[in-house]
Amino acid sequence: METAVPNTGTEDKLWGGGNKPLKVTYGKMMMWFFILSDALTFSGFLAAYGFSRFKFIDSWPIADEVFNHFPFLHGVDAPMYYVALMTFILIFSSVTMVLAVDAGHHMKQKKVILYMFLTIIGGIIFVGSQAWEWKNFIKGEYGAVETKGGQILQFVDAEGHRVSLNDVAVIDTHKERVRHERKNGIWYTDEGTLPTYTIEEIRNGFAKKSDLLIRTQILTEDGHKTVLSREESLKKLNAEAIGIVEGANLRHNEYGTPLFANFFFFITGFHGFHVFSGVVINIIIFINVILGTYERRKNYEMVEKVGLYWHFVDLVWVFVFTFFYLV
Repeated sequence: METAVPNTGTEDKLWGGGNKPLKVTYGKMMMWFFILSDALTFSGFLAAYGFSRFKFIDSWPIADEVFNHFPFLHGVDAPMYYVALMTFILIFSSVTMVLAVDAGHHMKQKKVILYMFLTIIGGIIFVGSQAWEWKNFIKGEYGAVETKGGQILQFVDAEGHRVSLNDVAVIDTHKERVRHERKNGIWYTDEGTLPTYTIEEIRNGFAKKSDLLIRTQILTEDGHKTVLSREESLKKLNAEAIGIVEGANLRHNEYGTPLFANFFFFITGFHGFHVFSGVVINIIIFINVILGTYERRKNYEMVEKVGLYWHFVDLVWVFVFTFFYLV
């Protein structure tokens, strides 16, 4: 026997549409749902990075040595300076977005235009800076040697300063180097770009320069890379070195384990795509503000919604910056 549900007379009011949960419009609620789902995605990526780093904690690259470049200051050791500047620019663009949203609440079109313009400029500078960071990371600076086990050997002088492959190698001008092509390669595959030097040229140069040493990617208890003695360096280079590594990609990384490069490209690239998307959306909203679209609507809610997305992107970068550059 079914029990009849009494009609309270409020059903039409609750389910008839037009309700705003938490007094938030549908568009803003959907933006919050998107931000929540995207936050979970980034959390998964950063958690995977954290577990991988813990697994290779004794050989993870040192961030101060990887990200030590600054535009127009070639050869100057400036660890984290440019990354810190990038972070400041992105956070400042979040401040200008807050001011744009506040100006929209007060229906001040000219101020919205000004602050959104500054936000867009900040986003473009950040994306360009990230591309510059990628270029330097991919190109590398000193180069290194890879062993049979996939470990990285770097060259240093007696004082512990890095030495580039160019200062180590003795080039054999009598030996011609040929790259495999599809027509004469194995299984019709192309060989990648030839490294600048061969492993024989590095070995010969290292043997002739007695003031050079090798340091491995293994970290000591105080967080520095292990530097081998001259005898140990010669033995390791002659017995285990199999190839040259210049820069970083998904398979090889002159700074250490390739897993670091994989996470760097994926996570910072994913975040960079978010920033780029935010810049494009901001430009679209910016044009609508200039055309007076939101003045005619009597509200600037679209500016507020894109502002939520922009603040989220900025907040995510704080975590990415902490995980990759500071910890």
